[in-house]
Amino acid sequence: MGSGKLSSAALPRSFFDRPSHEVAPDLLGRVLVHGSVAVRLTEVEAYGGPGEDPAAHTYRGRTPRNAVMFGPPGHLYVYFTYGMHFCANIVCLSDGFGSAVLLRAGEVVEGVPEARSRRSSGNRVTDRDLARGPARLAVSLGLLREHNGLDAILEGSPAGRPHQSATMLEGLAVEPAAIRSGPRTGVSTAKETPWRFWIDGEPTVSPYRAHVPRRRSTAATSVGEVPRS
Repeated sequence: MGSGKLSSAALPRSFFDRPSHEVAPDLLGRVLVHGSVAVRLTEVEAYGGPGEDPAAHTYRGRTPRNAVMFGPPGHLYVYFTYGMHFCANIVCLSDGFGSAVLLRAGEVVEGVPEARSRRSSGNRVTDRDLARGPARLAVSLGLLREHNGLDAILEGSPAGRPHQSATMLEGLAVEPAAIRSGPRTGVSTAKETPWRFWIDGEPTVSPYRAHVPRRRSTAATSVGEVPRS
């Protein structure tokens, strides 16, 4: 990692084989690498499994859209929202459980020029805002629909891994005293569940926004909002 302070060791799959609300705070300070861009995570949100978390995409069970969320752990669940944005999540728990952590915001620690080139406003984007919010984070990393299901665990030799591979690195874990938690952003159900976690005082954390009802024909707000017909 460019800062010289972040560990480049990859996290093991076992790290993610836990409930999402336990994995989420432990993800803060970790680094997701995709291609030549690396993002240090500063804000995340946990979402539970079928029948237990009405804000989760898996609440009503497995579908073709959410199948990746049912495991194995450590894979990326990338979905399209509001007809314009992609958001990225990391799957938690073993096969069949259906939970994940939404990657809400981070600091681009490698590949800043490439991340900036992917933003429509180009050079006008500050470093702080490159990955400040789930859609911006996905754009900075170049994550699109075809990356849904991408394995973010580097096990054994990297030989044969796709050119656009992803890896979650140890980075630098955050001290518990510096971690804050509160309600998840923009969800209309289970809104008080305090499963949004962020690094206190970190400028790249996105602003909290409560859910505001809006008319739309497709897609979701966060990992949670299931499209209604």
